[in-house]
Amino acid sequence: MDSLIAAAARALAAGDALGALKRVALRDDPPALALRGIAMAQLGEHARARELLKRAARRFGNGHEALAHARCVVAEAEVALAVRDLRGAPGTLAAAAAALDARGDRANALQARLIAVRRLLLLGRLQEAEAALSPLDDPLRGDDEASGPPALRAVAALAAAELAWRSLRTAPAQAALARAHAAAQRSGVPALQAEVAEARAALERPAARRLLPTGQEQPLRLAEVEALLASGALVVDACRRGLHGGGGTWLPLARRPLLFALARALAEAWPGDADRNALIAQAFRTRRPDETHRARLRVEIGRLRKLAAPLARVEATERGFLLVPPGQDGDAAAAVVVLVPPLDGDRASLLALLADGAAWSTSALALALGASQRTVQRALVELEAAGRVRAIGRARAQRWLAPPLAGFTTNLLLPAALPLT
Repeated sequence: MDSLIAAAARALAAGDALGALKRVALRDDPPALALRGIAMAQLGEHARARELLKRAARRFGNGHEALAHARCVVAEAEVALAVRDLRGAPGTLAAAAAALDARGDRANALQARLIAVRRLLLLGRLQEAEAALSPLDDPLRGDDEASGPPALRAVAALAAAELAWRSLRTAPAQAALARAHAAAQRSGVPALQAEVAEARAALERPAARRLLPTGQEQPLRLAEVEALLASGALVVDACRRGLHGGGGTWLPLARRPLLFALARALAEAWPGDADRNALIAQAFRTRRPDETHRARLRVEIGRLRKLAAPLARVEATERGFLLVPPGQDGDAAAAVVVLVPPLDGDRASLLALLADGAAWSTSALALALGASQRTVQRALVELEAAGRVRAIGRARAQRWLAPPLAGFTTNLLLPAALPLT
């Protein structure tokens, strides 16, 4: 390593991106390209950073400079994650991690694997993320340098916390955040410390609303939602579109919107029954019901009755239908609760993703939501017309931004939450 490269590397390590650029700005050799790429990333010029890092990786090649090549692949993957480009091939990153491990660069190998975990988290593939994180997280729980660099320990603990709170396990989430806080403080990286502080604050914000029989709403934090689900009440969960009953039974109805609309209408009428015309209006979006609608209502109620049988009964009454939770006949603790998200509207998941402050591409949003790009594009156009999101750039470079959803945590709005067990 020549003296200029060494000086630029030291400047980067100290957070002096401009100082590093001054030393290698006019050089075009692979080490200089790599350092310029990292410096540009630190300055927020992500497109230029990716270009430089790709050029450096190609010039290093996979031969005798495989270590430098793998480091460039990892750096480029981290920049791609920052700009929410989730299209990268996981195999490339895994190969880079293996090459780094084989050559003794444990820190960068760990960094590569944590990038893969964070990508899976953004895509909502939480079970895969948990499987990938488990072998990494345990060795990083120590409080000494031997267990890993503090910054990487903090990132791993943040990922563990996100996995826990998205599956509504708040106690493990708080424990992971405590580890992340200690590691971030030790790392001395202000951005990491701010990220941990924001995550801890999010746990204390309302995550959902409980509809009360009086027509009022009660905001609930994640811990309170967890306690409600453990109470044995029948919870009609409009956040994740499903029914949650005693013993951890979970009935997802996200792909059965009509049945969920009926279940919610019955729950909102509880302990009374729901009028047939009101159910038709709620489920079929019509105010002029006829015999066809009434026949269809009977069919759909029959389907709901069959699906919800392990959780509750649906009984016919003179004017409509009644939801009967287990134990209502003789158990005073039986109850039906309607849980709604903190943000109304059909685009809540989309807004929750955009609320992280990053600029998302349409393709990345489609990947995370499991929807087509055309569907996401239509939703974004509607939200843009309503002034809730804005676009920057054009064509393939177009990205979408939204202001933070202040005042509550978006945990229950994010797609692909782990099924509750």
